Amino acid sequence: MRKPLRVAAIGELLWDLLPDGPQLGGAPANLAAILAQMSASVADNFADEIFLVTSVGDDPFGVQARERLIAHRVCPDYISVDRSHPTGTVEVLIDANDGPRYRIRKNVAWDHVPETPPLFTLAPTLDAICFGTLAQRSTMTRVTLRSLVQATRADCLRVFDVNLREPDWTEEAIAWGCAHATLLKMNQEEVAHVARVVSATKEQTPLQVAHALLDQFPIHLVAITRGPHGSLLVAREAIHDHPGIPAHVSDSIGAGDCFTAALTYHSLRHRSLPILAEAANRWGAWAASQHGGMPFLDAASRTYLETAIEQASRS
Repeated sequence: MRKPLRVAAIGELLWDLLPDGPQLGGAPANLAAILAQMSASVADNFADEIFLVTSVGDDPFGVQARERLIAHRVCPDYISVDRSHPTGTVEVLIDANDGPRYRIRKNVAWDHVPETPPLFTLAPTLDAICFGTLAQRSTMTRVTLRSLVQATRADCLRVFDVNLREPDWTEEAIAWGCAHATLLKMNQEEVAHVARVVSATKEQTPLQVAHALLDQFPIHLVAITRGPHGSLLVAREAIHDHPGIPAHVSDSIGAGDCFTAALTYHSLRHRSLPILAEAANRWGAWAASQHGGMPFLDAASRTYLETAIEQASRS
């Protein structure tokens, strides 16, 4: 029997204030919640350990967030409580053509994630760590995030989900992430911004930008999502272009985070590029068919997804 893997996501935890009520979210939180459910393997008779490193306010939203994450099997030990700042919230505007747009409240609890001794005891035990750019908008969380990433082992899978949210990102944050990642994920709209970090021209294709990233940084895999049109995965010696999985879309909130969760899960299991693409696209399509960024995984969906991925692995 294999030992449980240990994965941490660090960054924003917030409530998406949707027209029909609040839904818990934030890219690292969505990823952790999906990955924790994905990792609770019945076949293995035990679950991997999934941690979220963040901060909530001393308020009802903070209490509810912690309870919801526990229900999703996420370990809450590294969720600090900030008595000076509220739990994060974001107004989500759903556009039928352009997808969700976000108005993110500033100076909230996840902007003040503290460096603590237990975090640096955790870091060397991690098999993977996932991080992005939004949490780096504040000095305190940026310092904690970067220190934690740098304290992981050399063989730790470092997953950088670019996840740009205007106006809360800088080219310096992108460059730092590229310099410290082994796996980079971005969507097709973010390619042009990332391209500037590698001094690529706007005429260069996403594939050319991906190869430039692989040439200039310690990145082993670049994943580019294209919404309903699938994804492009680029490694140094192979590429895989996936056409996507048809889905009845409820909303696209969290679909990219679910894609990243599946990519992380299967990368840790050293799956081939085609299987990484199949798994990530199937999980992303499933998330798009659900409501909100942190859906519960029912037994029927798990069986369907795992069966489809296993069948793809045999073809």
